[in-house]
Amino acid sequence: MSVSVRLAEAQDARELHEVAAATFALACPPGTRQEDIDAFIRSTLSVERFDSYIADLGREVLVAELADRLVGYTMLVYGEPKDADVASAVSARPTVELSKCYVLAGEHGAGVASALMVATLESAATRGVAGVWLGVNQENGRANRFYEKHGFAVVGTKRFLVGDEWHDDFTRERAFEL
Repeated sequence: MSVSVRLAEAQDARELHEVAAATFALACPPGTRQEDIDAFIRSTLSVERFDSYIADLGREVLVAELADRLVGYTMLVYGEPKDADVASAVSARPTVELSKCYVLAGEHGAGVASALMVATLESAATRGVAGVWLGVNQENGRANRFYEKHGFAVVGTKRFLVGDEWHDDFTRERAFEL
């Protein structure tokens, strides 16, 4: 079965929320409180928030599908980084943040994430950016290996708040060849 990747549409918001709810905890370090994960999903990954993300012209949400079932997504956020640590670490300008990159656990290792990443990077390149940056938890070995395989180098660190607990992330960047 082959994966297809496309831009998200308004009717995808509920399914995006469901995939986000099933995958967000995979990115959190061990010991993250479940109530904090649940609160983050309610506030940042709700159906209503996905409605607004899809409608936002400064963002692109891409979805990966297998057999007409949404199994993963990415989100690009265009513009300068708002975090001072990220802004000083990222060198390629103009830049875009790869804010979200998630695939259902049952599809890990099946090529879905790679197909989604390739399509996401191609989409970013068509918008004329010089590079893509992301934040990934320092303890998330699987994700760090995946990003490194796709050309993202560690260029700095940042912090990420879940509930009232700060987590340490690597800032990774992939510059495009000009």
